[in-house]
Amino acid sequence: MSTETLEKAKSTIPVKGFLDIKDLVIPQGEELVKAILKLKEEKNAVILAHYYQPGEIQDIADFLGDSLQLARQAKDTNADMIVFCGVHFMAEAAKILNPTKKVVLPDTMAGCSLADGCSGEGLRKMREQHPNALVATYINCNAETKAESDIIVTSSNAETVIEALPKDRPIIFAPDKNLGRYLSQKTGRDMILWDGSCIVHEAFSMERIAKQLADNPDAKLIAHPESEEAVLKLAHFIGSTSALLNYVEQDDCQKFIIATEEGILHEMRKRAPHKELIPALVFDESCNCSECFYMKRNTMEKLYLCMKYELPEILIEEELRLKALKPIEAMLDLSKTIK
Repeated sequence: MSTETLEKAKSTIPVKGFLDIKDLVIPQGEELVKAILKLKEEKNAVILAHYYQPGEIQDIADFLGDSLQLARQAKDTNADMIVFCGVHFMAEAAKILNPTKKVVLPDTMAGCSLADGCSGEGLRKMREQHPNALVATYINCNAETKAESDIIVTSSNAETVIEALPKDRPIIFAPDKNLGRYLSQKTGRDMILWDGSCIVHEAFSMERIAKQLADNPDAKLIAHPESEEAVLKLAHFIGSTSALLNYVEQDDCQKFIIATEEGILHEMRKRAPHKELIPALVFDESCNCSECFYMKRNTMEKLYLCMKYELPEILIEEELRLKALKPIEAMLDLSKTIK
């Protein structure tokens, strides 16, 4: 491949989100897996993957987890390069925690409706309206939004963090109103909620799920707290991505209806192969499960190119990084007891 071809591919990353090299022959199947593993060893890289990633990426990852688990792994790794198979805000958080390490993401267009819908400027204006409030922000946000926060939360540690905040201070919670409402009910804390939501978890249909429960009376509905309140009221168990996974593995029930992104089913089937797992139904009757198209933008081919050419790379200005680092570290300190 010519230098000109590579440079042309690099120039299109801001538009396409990934290296699109037309005339490069990419290995396939087992050869592609071997090639990625070889690159990992050559470059002293670590592959971090979220549970919502395509199954083949989950299988090749060094560490698989939810947002809290992956943030910890990113902070503790000794690798020279972090290859983050997730969405943009996750890779950005890894760079915030590791300024001296190279952080790459297979496709920078792997975004998030929550992150896209909440800006640092908007959060600053909200704080101006409530000057005595503490700002607790869900990790599903960009660096500018994190930098305007007092503390970050994940769905795994949000309840612990909220309960630890001073009782005499109001709380602004952004950007997920569904998670915020759920936390307010759980902790008894009144919170000022940013009007944002996850397009994946809002897609679930209460009516269709109610019929699923009626058709499967021996099943338990388990749901992520980003889901709407009507769905959460039907749920037998509500928890973070990792909590849902552990619940399926450990509970005596043999059939579950799963109300979160369908990628989690891959790991659930590994851990509980004898149990029946049913994706919760969404409003769109032409689709039988809720899939995050952002998470699925990452592919094995893009992962290979990303590692081979160490692009696209995540870069953050140091002043912004330091501001965003403070609330992330506050979160990690408060959530040390959570597994």
